[in-house]
Amino acid sequence: MAQTSPSLSQIVSEGGTFQRDGLVWGIFCQQGQEPVELERDVVLHRLTTGVFPPEFSGKEGWGWFHFDIVHTLSRTQIESLPFFPEVVRQGLTNMERGIRLESVGQIVFGALPSFDDTSPDDERNVSTWRFALEPDLLLTTRRHPIPALGVVYHELRRGFVPRSPAMLVDRALLEFADTLRRDFARLDDQLDRAEDVLLMLDRDTDLGRVSGLLGVVRRRSTELRRVLAPVDRIFSDEEFDLPDWAEDDLRDRSHRQVHAALDDLLALQDRARSLQDELTSNQTEETNRRLYIVSVGTTLMLPATFVTGFFGMNTGGMFLTDGPWGTVEAGGLCFLIMVGTWLVLKLTKLL
Repeated sequence: MAQTSPSLSQIVSEGGTFQRDGLVWGIFCQQGQEPVELERDVVLHRLTTGVFPPEFSGKEGWGWFHFDIVHTLSRTQIESLPFFPEVVRQGLTNMERGIRLESVGQIVFGALPSFDDTSPDDERNVSTWRFALEPDLLLTTRRHPIPALGVVYHELRRGFVPRSPAMLVDRALLEFADTLRRDFARLDDQLDRAEDVLLMLDRDTDLGRVSGLLGVVRRRSTELRRVLAPVDRIFSDEEFDLPDWAEDDLRDRSHRQVHAALDDLLALQDRARSLQDELTSNQTEETNRRLYIVSVGTTLMLPATFVTGFFGMNTGGMFLTDGPWGTVEAGGLCFLIMVGTWLVLKLTKLL
């Protein structure tokens, strides 16, 4: 008996359930209509023959097949697809996390990043999902759950069906960019807190705490840039040509949103560097202030050190040793010399 892809009620998030052969879902989409869940034999027919069965081939629509390639059977099936070139099959089952976007004839394939929302915000891991794109088919694979694809799937189920599968890839990239911007907003809030502390700087300010906040922001922003910069570089490559049917829906739209996210990230890093410079300046100023206090104290105590050293000499004929007020007189002399030193420093504007 033919099995069907999991229904919406079964899929709580992307990868919530899957079949033994790794098929997470297989759907057929038409604009203005709710996606139709495809039976497994329909999915296999499209993958092995290159066309949909007659009941679907006459309709203006496209299919989306999503596989979990942790399953050996699903990797074997994808690696043996007859209508995909070898390089496309390898790209769909590759275990590496590298970002790529290429085309062979009318097929666009590659690997794009996404975030694992199950981790804390400041420790989100980056996952990679792979895809092969034709005018009437989107085939995606992953090894870990990809929440962005789950969001897009649920949007399809609510009737938000784009006119082509290329726009679905663009929508997944938009979800990735939105997640980035949420991270940017969180990091920007931390910079606001650090800036408030620096603006209200007083003697009780904990500059070490500010340094910790800036360190977290700079580390996380660097990690995000390592993820985002390769994607922007791929879409900015003028020598890379996409098929005409995918140029507008995939390259132009995706490049705009990825480049905008990269601009936001660069602005965030510039602000973090500016605050780091301000923090360094404040730390230097605080260090100089403390050294200044130590230097003044040392200078004022220098005459006292000389007096006590002088009267501490074990020599004969030391004056002030005969009267009962010798200690008071020596202390007064020490104080007068300290006052004189202070006046000299004031007159020479060293204080």
